[in-house]
Amino acid sequence: MRNPYKIEGPALISFSGGRTSGFMLKQIVDAHDGVLPEDVHITFANTGKEMPETLDFVKDCGEHWGIDITWLELEIGDEKPIYRTKIVDYESASRNGEPFSALLDRRAYLPNPVARFCTAEMKIRRMKDFMWKIKGYKYWDNILGLRYDEPKRVISSRNASTKERWDNYMPMYEAKHGIDDVLEFWQKANFDLRLPTINGQTVAGNCDLCFLKGRKTLNALMKERPDLADWWIAQENRFGNESGATFRSDRPPYIELVEEAKNPKMLDLFEDDSMSCFCHD
Repeated sequence: MRNPYKIEGPALISFSGGRTSGFMLKQIVDAHDGVLPEDVHITFANTGKEMPETLDFVKDCGEHWGIDITWLELEIGDEKPIYRTKIVDYESASRNGEPFSALLDRRAYLPNPVARFCTAEMKIRRMKDFMWKIKGYKYWDNILGLRYDEPKRVISSRNASTKERWDNYMPMYEAKHGIDDVLEFWQKANFDLRLPTINGQTVAGNCDLCFLKGRKTLNALMKERPDLADWWIAQENRFGNESGATFRSDRPPYIELVEEAKNPKMLDLFEDDSMSCFCHD
């Protein structure tokens, strides 16, 4: 029986920096006896709004498993191509939202649940650039860490790749590995992502206060770390002073969410209004 984690290149392993994609990555490394084929690459796309613990985790995975993880960031140029892919590392990676801020300066408006250009420009197109323009592949397999208990996301990802230069492949789904397998693996590992797991999700993972996260989740995060809201408030102030634009029109701006988070009773008043995103682990 074929091992779903035995990957043939050219292929790109999309590492989000979360426990699920970390689990997938280790299964792939083990399936190849610790040495990946030369045309199988691992990338982590940094937005500058990841939690410090996420960056530490990506670094730890590379060091503990003896693998090369290429760190990518968006860079905005003055001449064409405007949107460029910059290779960084743990030391030089942005930590204050610089790529995200530069993207907003260029677009001059905020992303929202309908126009998610942040995901497209800072994640998807950076990895596409890496494989196509930097490595020179015309077509490749895109390896995603979607679990067996996420069938809707699996179907959506399969459909999304039909018009691209890559085919999405989800080895965890093929191996029937779910969240219980992931959590059990990390409980036994000699290192871990130092962010809490709630109902199988690392709610502080990826962009810290991403607008696609649920209102209750944001309230809980801001209750513990109100300072995380500063950058998001600043962006809504920059682009919404005249128009009143916010990251989401169906709930209050971040400056009001911070105040909301100070009242514990408010946390029970709202349904989870989170939305799926390519970044989500």
